[in-house]
Amino acid sequence: MRFLALITLAVLPCASLDAQNGSIPPAVRRGLETITAADVKRRIEIIAHDSMGGRDTPSRGLDRTAAYIASEFARFGLRPAGDSGTFIQRYPIPGGRPGAPATRTAPNVVGMLEGSDPNFKGEYIVLSAHMDHVGIGAPVNGDSIYNGADDDASGTVAVVELAEALSRPGARPKRSVIFLTVSGEEHGLWGSAWFSEHSPVPVADIVANLNIDMVGRNWKDTIAVIGKEHSDLGATVERVSRAHPDLNMRPIDDIWPEENFYFRSDHYNFARKGVPVLFFFNGTHPDYHGPDDEPARIDAEKEARIVRLVYLLTHEIGTANDRPKWNPASYRRIVRPATRD
Repeated sequence: MRFLALITLAVLPCASLDAQNGSIPPAVRRGLETITAADVKRRIEIIAHDSMGGRDTPSRGLDRTAAYIASEFARFGLRPAGDSGTFIQRYPIPGGRPGAPATRTAPNVVGMLEGSDPNFKGEYIVLSAHMDHVGIGAPVNGDSIYNGADDDASGTVAVVELAEALSRPGARPKRSVIFLTVSGEEHGLWGSAWFSEHSPVPVADIVANLNIDMVGRNWKDTIAVIGKEHSDLGATVERVSRAHPDLNMRPIDDIWPEENFYFRSDHYNFARKGVPVLFFFNGTHPDYHGPDDEPARIDAEKEARIVRLVYLLTHEIGTANDRPKWNPASYRRIVRPATRD
């Protein structure tokens, strides 16, 4: 990025990135540098530990995970955006579930970082991931805890890392950012569906959703970014990646169109409301939904580079003069049918 002027950088709380040449203002770089492989590894070991019992919806392990994330959001100085001035947003479990507690509810965790510019802070970027997994299942070689380290402790940790990085002094973008970890994804996108209907801000003011679901395995230097073709966010992530070759992380198109992944994770509940989305996803693997999806198998160094890409992308979106725009044909195909339901 080219600095507009040294005196401008001295007085502004947050400078925008210039994705054309990859320069990063010092305060923004300091936020970027908090995203480390060591932190990713440590946090995944907490969330995907056996003591969390596979984080089924609902479960004690899921509630413990939500409490941990809420405590981290509080430590970073985020504003609570859940129920009754807390970070926790609870929703009723659709139709109940056999064996579920008498309260029939489950948690989302919602924190907010106010934007640095009075003219833009009323617009929001949502960074999301699902913190639930499938719980305890049939034992394989004596192991019955389905830890879900990649699916989706990896994405959950990415959101926590992004919250820490963006909340550093001088690292806030102009637009506000909502950090959202949902539950119930494995049972039908329950938590994100509830959030989209009970958002703490008008959905019309949400300019983008970047959803992160499984980013700790598979290829070393590429990440599938599903939905690139549906809005100009696709061109933006490509531009940011090109401007920062040091990340060695190339966003590629959806290589599994027959799987309909665009409609299978939490970003879809934003897309159907008219919010442009991108979905960061490394694809499935033999340990998918099995007890071998454990922390030891996560490539934390690779994930840290993906999270850094999302951080820089968030800044690019958060400091741009214009909101992201849908491809008109995609809007007609994805959003209009949903609004008629």
